[in-house]
Amino acid sequence: MRDAARVSELKHYTRRFILSAVAVLVCLTVLYCSVNTAWAADLDMTAFTVRTNPDGTQDYSLSLQVVILMTILTFLPSIVIMMTSFTRIVIVLAILRQAMGLQTSPSNQIIIGLALFLTLFIMTPVFDDIYSEAIEPYLNDEIQAREALVIGQRPLHRFMLEQTRLTDLNAFVQFAGIEVDSPENVPMRVLIPAFMISELKTAFQIGFMLFLPFLIIDLVVASILMAMGMMMLSPMIVSLPFKLMLFVLVDGWTLIMGTLMSSYGIGVPT
Repeated sequence: MRDAARVSELKHYTRRFILSAVAVLVCLTVLYCSVNTAWAADLDMTAFTVRTNPDGTQDYSLSLQVVILMTILTFLPSIVIMMTSFTRIVIVLAILRQAMGLQTSPSNQIIIGLALFLTLFIMTPVFDDIYSEAIEPYLNDEIQAREALVIGQRPLHRFMLEQTRLTDLNAFVQFAGIEVDSPENVPMRVLIPAFMISELKTAFQIGFMLFLPFLIIDLVVASILMAMGMMMLSPMIVSLPFKLMLFVLVDGWTLIMGTLMSSYGIGVPT
């Protein structure tokens, strides 16, 4: 009987505690809503304003520009991969690793890191032009954000146009159904896919030239093993040390880096 009374009393206190907690939460919610409503009445949206200039253009407030900039930064990986020299470099390095018969060395992290730093080395003149022509005048309040965006596209447009084949450019111009009087007037939405296709073609051409000497070594080793009657031994196991030795003796990394940079006109006498 005493245990039943204690259980009943415990349930009674538990019920009272729950009801008290609910009442406190309701009071706090009402108080919070009333305070927020009072604060909201005093707030305005001056931080997010759009001002129309006499010439019809529009300027955005600094807070709104920051929001737009943070949104653009989410597309930064795609911009780095598709609008710079990164695509060509990383594909050539991946083909080189496959041609040498190495599965995980260098690792993907090393290949991507090497491609990123080499991309930064190649794209530095373009980035310097963007900073001097668009970013620096904008920071000095000499031009507006919209004008800075248009001017900042020009160095990147010139770089991609120099690396794009005319056949690829004409093909995407026809796909888009537009007419341009000169390649310099091709819009970015047409130039970017044409540039990507040209980069893939160039990367595969360089990769093919890299594959040939390693393929010859594989064929020679396979023929020697077959002549010796060692058909059960994989030629890749025997040819791998010879390919590594050949690559080191000819200073392969320097040659490949030089080939990639010269394909973009860096280090080539003008």
